[in-house]
Amino acid sequence: MFKVTLRVGMLVAAMAVATSCVNDLDRVPKYEVTSASVYADPANYKAVLARLYATLAVSGQQGPAGKPDISGIDEGTSNYMRLYWKLQELPTDEAKIAWNDATIQDINKITWTSSDGFITAMYNRIFYLISLSNEFIRETTDAKLAERSITGQAATDAKTYRAEARFLRAMAYFHAIDMFGTVPFVTEADAPGSFLPRQATRQELFTYVESELKAIETELAAPGAAEYGRADRAAAQAILARLYLNAQVYTSTAKYSEAITYAKKVIDSGVYKLEPTYQNLFTADNNLSKEIIFPITFDGTRTQTYGGMTFLVHAQVGGSMNVSSYGVNGGWAGIRSTQKLADVFPDATAAADKRGVFYTDGQQRDLNDLGTFTDGYAITKYKNVTSTGKPGSDQQFVDTDFPLIRLADMYLTYAEAVLRGGTGGDQATAISYVNLLRTRAKAAAVSSINLDFILAERARELYWEGYRRTDLIRYERFVTGTYLWPWKGGVKEGRAVDVRFNLYPIPATDLVANPTLRQNGSGY
Repeated sequence: MFKVTLRVGMLVAAMAVATSCVNDLDRVPKYEVTSASVYADPANYKAVLARLYATLAVSGQQGPAGKPDISGIDEGTSNYMRLYWKLQELPTDEAKIAWNDATIQDINKITWTSSDGFITAMYNRIFYLISLSNEFIRETTDAKLAERSITGQAATDAKTYRAEARFLRAMAYFHAIDMFGTVPFVTEADAPGSFLPRQATRQELFTYVESELKAIETELAAPGAAEYGRADRAAAQAILARLYLNAQVYTSTAKYSEAITYAKKVIDSGVYKLEPTYQNLFTADNNLSKEIIFPITFDGTRTQTYGGMTFLVHAQVGGSMNVSSYGVNGGWAGIRSTQKLADVFPDATAAADKRGVFYTDGQQRDLNDLGTFTDGYAITKYKNVTSTGKPGSDQQFVDTDFPLIRLADMYLTYAEAVLRGGTGGDQATAISYVNLLRTRAKAAAVSSINLDFILAERARELYWEGYRRTDLIRYERFVTGTYLWPWKGGVKEGRAVDVRFNLYPIPATDLVANPTLRQNGSGY
């Protein structure tokens, strides 16, 4: 298992400082550890790669806090996964948070500005991962390996690690495309130094991510052959399927046939299987599941953070909920659902669909007050308890991994792309994939499907997994008045908002730092 130990972070931190942008190129390095010394020994490469993966999970160079990777925000709230989850879920019909930290209520209400600290932190997290990945890729080229006389298995391993770093960078740029649209563009070809990165268009970024993922597709381990927690070929194919499913939004050109092709590649590999029990996908031993294609891994003793799954499990617990049932030492009484999420299920008891795991005791269905945790049904989806009922290794920091990519999404991607006119698939197969999910959930099978059904089914299957904002935008329901939910636009009944909110703004601080950048929407 590729569970990340935080000690590798100090190595990368020293490297990041040693290779940072300074004008005085004759300056003697402050740290003894430099890129040259680290990469001279191929035994270090896997540890550095582990830190790239850890950038998704941890918030700094020691756990759980104290040496943050980025500044300007409380470290506990600055974790990549925590930020990604909040920006993908809190503005939607699936989740709201009761707290009043900084500008978090602006995210709830879709009323943010370009100076929002959480949006700025997400932007910075994306580019921090890109920067670390660029450095790793730059230092593991074939030429560099030959220069250091690294051959044989060590060279083969280094090339695989390099492909994984390219995957992580491509995924970060995919998140940038989806959230910010048009952003600065830097690769390993841009040597560290004082320069202003140019702003790439959304189309350019789309083409780049597409080409990168295709280029490394055969360089990554075969589906299921990678160490758990590391990207394999199926992970790259799944990101491509997502990219193509949203191509109409990103580039104004539909690529639904391509979405079918890449979803089929993942499905037809035969390696990934549906987890027989839905709830076992979200427990402290979900690393045993054959359905999860790419997780963000957590460990209560080795990846201690106030972000990630520690946030997600603790923050969903409050009111009259028994904290021990969730394997934690306290509830943070933060996130809960809106009634619109409950509406997509036949009932709130999970009797007719086992995926609808709502906690209703003392919780009212309607979300009348954003600041009151008991307004809105609570959710019991994530637990720091194993599938056998055993608590995680630590009750404060969580063992449960976040299922960033899993097979169910590929089934639903295939079905939606078929309904949207993609070729290479058929509706009968699409219905069969949907019914596999519904059968697992003990929900009634369906004989026909349409796009509205698929949007609702994605909510039933994938809620609170970081998909919803992207899904609503693809269905043209995120900013418009055709579909409303509580507190959309800042009012209890919900209202349409300006189209600019389909994108998060480039942070004002970056516009000042790089005068060549232009804002990605009007009115910010």
